[in-house]
Amino acid sequence: MPKDTPPKITDRLETPDETVLEVALRPRTIAEYVGQENIKRNLAIAIKAAQLRGDVLEHVLLAGPPGLGKTTLAHLIAQTMQANLRVTSGPAIERVGDLASILTNLEDRDMLFIDEAHRLPRAIEEVLYPAMEAQALDIILGKGTAARTLRLSLPRFTLLAATTRTGLLSSPLRSRFGQSFRLNFYVPEEIERIIERSARILGVSLDPKARTRVAAAARMTPRVANRLLKRLRDLAQVESNGKTAHISDAVAERGLSMLGVDDRGLEELDRSVLRAVIERFVGGPVGVAAIAAALNEEEETIADVVEPYLIQIGFLARTPRGRVATAQGYEHLGVTPPSNGGLLETK
Repeated sequence: MPKDTPPKITDRLETPDETVLEVALRPRTIAEYVGQENIKRNLAIAIKAAQLRGDVLEHVLLAGPPGLGKTTLAHLIAQTMQANLRVTSGPAIERVGDLASILTNLEDRDMLFIDEAHRLPRAIEEVLYPAMEAQALDIILGKGTAARTLRLSLPRFTLLAATTRTGLLSSPLRSRFGQSFRLNFYVPEEIERIIERSARILGVSLDPKARTRVAAAARMTPRVANRLLKRLRDLAQVESNGKTAHISDAVAERGLSMLGVDDRGLEELDRSVLRAVIERFVGGPVGVAAIAAALNEEEETIADVVEPYLIQIGFLARTPRGRVATAQGYEHLGVTPPSNGGLLETK
C-alpha cells in the first residue's frame, strides 16, 4: 500500500497546482522542443510521409524515465499532424467498457494518447490489438455457449503511448507499434537552453553561473529543471519584495541548499538510497526490493525515479546479482571506497 510522502522535486507526476504553469512552459512546436534530436528527425520524416500520403501516422510508443517530455512530444505530434488529441492514462482505463467508450467516440484521424501505458490491464491490451491493427472493436455478447462476437468498425486513428516501464508492456502490444522511441536524459547544455526559455516565459532573469548551477542540479530532466527554476524564482521574488525576480548565483546556491538539493541534483531520498547500499549492504550487490524495505519506501519510486539517475551519473551500477555502489558514489558521500577491485575502482 503506497504510503503518504511529501512532494519532492523529483516526483514524476505533476502536482495539481503546477499543471497549468507546466503546460505554459511546454514548447509550442517541435522546432522549439529541445533535445532528443534523433527522435525528432525520425518523427519529422514519418509525419511528412503520412501527410504526403494523406494517411494517419503509425502508432507511436514513447518510453523513458519520467519528466523527459513524453507527454509534451505526444501533444506536438498531434499538433503537427493537425489532429485532435484525446488524452487518458493506463490506470484510468479499468474495464473493457471504458476503452470501448473512448475508442467509439474517436473521429477519423484522431489521436489517442495513453500515459502510463504499462499500467493497462491485460484484458484491455487484448482489446487494443484489433483496434490498432484493423480499426475494429470486438465485443463479446452473452456468456458460455450462447456467446457471440460483434465486431464494430472504428475510424482511422493513431495510438500514442507513453511508458516508464517498457518491459511491463506485453510483447504482442509492443509489436503493434509502428514506431518506438526511447527518450534519453538531457545533457547540461540542453538543460540550460530549456531553463533560459522557461525563464523568459516566467519573466525571470538569471546569471549565467546561476543557470549552469541549476542545470547541474536538474538531474538531466526538463521537469526537474523547471521546478527548480520556479522555486528559485519564488525565493528571488520574496527577497526583492515583489520586484522583478533576478536569480543570482548566490540566490541559486542558497535556494538549492534550502530545497535539500546538492550540486549533482541529489535529494535526501537519493542520498538515503546511496547510503543504504554503502552502509547497510556493504556496497552491494543488493536488490531494489531490499533497498525499498530498508528505507520504508515504494519499490516503484526507487526503480523509476531514483535508480535511473544514480546509474546515469555513475554512482550505482546494475549487475546480474543486484545494485553495486561505485567509487564515485562513495566519494560523493565522503566515504573512502574499498580497494578490493571490480566496479568500486572504476572511474
